[in-house]
Amino acid sequence: MTSTSPGPFPGTGTVVLDGGMSNQLRAAGHDLSDALWSARLLVERPEAITEAHLAYFEAGADVAITASYQATFEGFARRGISEKRAAELLALSVALAREAARQAGAKGARGPLWVAASVGPYGAMLADGSEYRGRYGLSVAELERFHRPRLEVLAEAGPDVLALETVPDADEARALLRAVRGLGVPAWLSYSVAGDRTRAGQPLEEAFAVAADADEVIAVGVNCCAPEDVDAAVVTAARVTGKPVVVYPNSGETWDAGARAWRGRATFAPGQVTGWERAGARLIGGCCRVGPEAISRIAATLRPVP
Repeated sequence: MTSTSPGPFPGTGTVVLDGGMSNQLRAAGHDLSDALWSARLLVERPEAITEAHLAYFEAGADVAITASYQATFEGFARRGISEKRAAELLALSVALAREAARQAGAKGARGPLWVAASVGPYGAMLADGSEYRGRYGLSVAELERFHRPRLEVLAEAGPDVLALETVPDADEARALLRAVRGLGVPAWLSYSVAGDRTRAGQPLEEAFAVAADADEVIAVGVNCCAPEDVDAAVVTAARVTGKPVVVYPNSGETWDAGARAWRGRATFAPGQVTGWERAGARLIGGCCRVGPEAISRIAATLRPVP
């Protein structure tokens, strides 16, 4: 597998992100029902992850977000996986995305194609839904100690950017920003929100301000939220930070944790992205339940054929 980077991220213009890793893997018939979620396939079926990334690149995505969202030393340890092997699996997540980019390029996909190493919140490791609540009872220093080792391994694997994503709490954002210092890899910071607040209840103006002066952070925004929550968040993120904005919402359906099923209807219309772009969004894609077909429409909307 090649580790060749396509050049400084994010280049010029608007960048199209991929969609949900988990829904693409489920569509291919893979069971993601255990606590490791899609990270389980790093152990059991790594080729399936490459195939999922490739589907998004072929749909028009410029960026693959790695399958490391739920990959942590602690989560792997609960499965009897050693620290050394866990580090190898984290690095593998970057290599698989890079291999998909290589394959897409060989098939004539437009370039450059980048790799974003996913760094999920502490609650993702707990696998109990607390990633959508925040407020874990840990200090900023304790959260920094949790995140730093994984960030070091991912940064060493050579991604183009670190995706600090689905962050529910401004305190955890502070910890993540401390943890990325000195790693030599740029990052984006993306909150999971409900309305005009983080999942932990902080006003978005306060939450975005955390990253305003962080040199490592090249974009700030929201993901894993309802499409209806994006418009105001883009405006606030751009105004508070002066940085490019990253947005990748869910389909609009809601997750029923008890039934382990999605409910409701999709409300994410690719035509919405033009308004987000005008408001300052420069990295645009989808999260849960947003698949290659939707990403293809987003790419066509943002890059219309003359």
